[in-house]
Amino acid sequence: MSSSRETDAPGNTAESYLGLINAAGVENSISLDSNSEEAWIDVIQKMDEVYSDLVHYQLELEQKNAALEEAQAFIDSVLTSMTDVLIVCDTRGRIQQANGAFQALSGLSLDALVGSELKQIFAPDSQSFISLLTQTIRDNNMIVDEELLLLNEHGEASPFSMNCSARFDHEGRFVGIVLIGRHLGELRRAYKELDQAHQKLRNTQQQLVFAEKMTALGRLVAGVAHELNNPISFVFGNMHALRRYGDRITKYLRAVDKGGSAEDIGTLRKELKIDRIMEDIGPLVDGTLEGAERVSEIVQELRRFSSVQKETQEPFNIVQVIRTATQWVVKSAASKPKVTYHMPEELDIISRRGPVHQIIVNLIQNAVDVVEKQDQQIIDISCIVTDEMIRIHVKDNGPGIRADAVDRIFEPFYTTKPLGQGTGLGLYISYGLAEELGGNITISNSTEGGAEFILSLPLKS
Repeated sequence: MSSSRETDAPGNTAESYLGLINAAGVENSISLDSNSEEAWIDVIQKMDEVYSDLVHYQLELEQKNAALEEAQAFIDSVLTSMTDVLIVCDTRGRIQQANGAFQALSGLSLDALVGSELKQIFAPDSQSFISLLTQTIRDNNMIVDEELLLLNEHGEASPFSMNCSARFDHEGRFVGIVLIGRHLGELRRAYKELDQAHQKLRNTQQQLVFAEKMTALGRLVAGVAHELNNPISFVFGNMHALRRYGDRITKYLRAVDKGGSAEDIGTLRKELKIDRIMEDIGPLVDGTLEGAERVSEIVQELRRFSSVQKETQEPFNIVQVIRTATQWVVKSAASKPKVTYHMPEELDIISRRGPVHQIIVNLIQNAVDVVEKQDQQIIDISCIVTDEMIRIHVKDNGPGIRADAVDRIFEPFYTTKPLGQGTGLGLYISYGLAEELGGNITISNSTEGGAEFILSLPLKS
């Protein structure tokens, strides 16, 4: 535009205008002195500057108009693309703007909506809230997630979750309200899908926990068998002794019933060692009961360990659980590490015994695996009670944990073991179980070498 106009006025200089005047024969009728000529030149120069400014302003105006049109087109495209309804109204509650989603919902065009009262598009149940909306927004600037009933094109009320905020002009004055809403049907459907996905994830996690339990139990079979073998062997030995004692006592009692002489009865008593039997039978029965109780405890531990049901909280001696879990793992290991304990004989907590047992089994199993190739295999277990928490330290003298593995050690399916020698779920499941019990597991490399896992649990969950 600028270049075409400059072509129409050749040169755009004072000399050019004077040349045009001379060409028209003006100088023949008007006598111009030097002062007049300078005045004309000055006027023409001013005209040229004004014309140049006009051309510049015209270009600038066109550029701004193009930018404005582009911005308007962008805003229109955004409003059209929104699936949420958007309504803009003034301070009197009259609609000034509405996007395509709301126009489709109401069945009205923008021209029909502009100027209408905001409360007309809401159901009677929402009228009282809408009547106070302007003042409420003026006082609080924003209302979040208010459930309101919007009327659709058929006059039916649909529930919407509305966010309402104040609108200000360029001078910061309150000039109206902006309402953005999403149909609660969509939200409820999304929540339902999310809940189903969450439930599916929880079921999958439960399956993983059970599968890991069975995997761990498979590794522990030899150790558990050894644990059962000791008390069962003890019970069998005592029962055989009790049978022999029973035969002798029966023989002695029959002789007494037959009414033999006191001398014969006394001789038989000494021969059958009845007095010794009487002294020994009590400890034998007690020992048999103790062995049977130990078998029962091991079976109960196995049932808790393999159960898929969530057990209730109960008081128990966690030291006994630690020792039992450690013995199961160590006795089933190919090479037997030396285990040292720094714990009291008894320390009661209130928690879920089965998950605690499983966590300890996984931590000990991990320690046994990492010390397997060490010349001296040492595992140190200690308990510390502080601030209503018990901290169980499981420390090994293995190679420690690589720096790149520390942050990933509790990730599912992550393992540093060779392929086929680890599921990568033991520590991940243990971490989740610890959190469910209100505690946590941390890990660090010891300054003396090896790694140290610390299981923290509340004394009362």
